[in-house]
Amino acid sequence: MTISQDDVTGHFSARAATYDRSSSWCTDEELGRLVLDATGPRGSDRVLDVACGTGLVSRLFSGRVAEVVGVDITPEMAEQAKPHLDRLVIAPAEHLPFEDDEFDIVVCRQGIQFMDLPEAVAEMVRVVRPGGSVVVVNLCAYGADDREEYFEVLRLRNPVRRHFFLPEDLRTVLHDAGCSEIELRRYVSVEDVDVWSDNGAIGEDHRESIRAAYRRASGAFRTLHAVREENGTFVDRMLFVVAAGRKP
Repeated sequence: MTISQDDVTGHFSARAATYDRSSSWCTDEELGRLVLDATGPRGSDRVLDVACGTGLVSRLFSGRVAEVVGVDITPEMAEQAKPHLDRLVIAPAEHLPFEDDEFDIVVCRQGIQFMDLPEAVAEMVRVVRPGGSVVVVNLCAYGADDREEYFEVLRLRNPVRRHFFLPEDLRTVLHDAGCSEIELRRYVSVEDVDVWSDNGAIGEDHRESIRAAYRRASGAFRTLHAVREENGTFVDRMLFVVAAGRKP
């Protein structure tokens, strides 16, 4: 199945009203601090938030830096980011409408999984200045032992997802786009699977398929994700990787 940009915007238009409540990680302050630590923003910096969505990352930088610019392809999501932005641009990440070396920091959280790769990350590197930071943050499988099962769960929850990652894949994405000095930071988010699957863009059939995947999950998956079952619902410890690189 070929996934188009219209498929992605349709999915996130459906999720726009409830996105911020769709996962505990969305507003997790500790994960936010990890992003700030990876970027080290200064008061003079110009920051580009790619796939800014409702502005959950933009608000981390608002008031800390000279300018925060958001770019997204889904107006219904991005409209909510405006209070945290100095400027909002509706455009695809694969064709960023900015000059070379325009920003000090470019950050993209939970966005590259829906984009053309390597084109989108190459664009992020193009628009950051030499010595500037490019940071991508994404859910990842822990490793080979949970890869297939977890990727299927992620596919069911986000049918428009195009890419699935192991932690080292994010290092490769940045390296291949031209970054150096790449560092990976890990963060585990505890998610109620029933809340996490209720994203407003999938039907109950997909949600039940996700529950079924947890019911039949292998021992390795259950161990890696520290899966708990409570009153018929599942709790999963999901791995985020914050990958930060510099443009030479």
